[in-house]
Amino acid sequence: MSDKVSFLQRYRITLKLFADNAKIYANIVDVCDVFELQKALDSLTDWAQTWQLAISINKCCVLKVGKTKVESKLYIYGGLLPIVTECRNLGVTMTSDLSMSNHISVIVAKAHQRANIILRCFVSRDRKLLVRAFEVYVRPILEYNSVIWSPMLKKDIVSIEKVQRRYIKRLPGLKILHTWRG
Repeated sequence: MSDKVSFLQRYRITLKLFADNAKIYANIVDVCDVFELQKALDSLTDWAQTWQLAISINKCCVLKVGKTKVESKLYIYGGLLPIVTECRNLGVTMTSDLSMSNHISVIVAKAHQRANIILRCFVSRDRKLLVRAFEVYVRPILEYNSVIWSPMLKKDIVSIEKVQRRYIKRLPGLKILHTWRG
């Protein structure tokens, strides 16, 4: 695959690989850049066919980042790639404005769900056990890839912290610790 990375650099295309995922990045300023990107996509599909590798077209899309007004219809195997405003990449939701608020909303909802399940399903009311269950089953949801999506907006920070505050408030004997209202 490293041969493909160097080959695509001729088209001023950046290719990032992780396991069986490939992401192509290009700076689009004018129609010529779109043409170069399409040539790179065609080259990539030819390479995949040569090596008998399948491209999951239903997982392919175009995410425009920035304020480019250049029309960019791109195709793989003759199928038009949809232009989207957000997409998931290795578990992180990316948006065209690079805001992480959508991603944070999704993980916060999932973390609240998981915390509720723990409190409903665990028969024991032992605080140490329930805190450990939170650390093992909820915090990883909130911390996964946080280096990428680190929250900047106060509302996002508050919503993430609210998961733990709400959980602690519901533990036996700890309701008194919950004095902050967010």
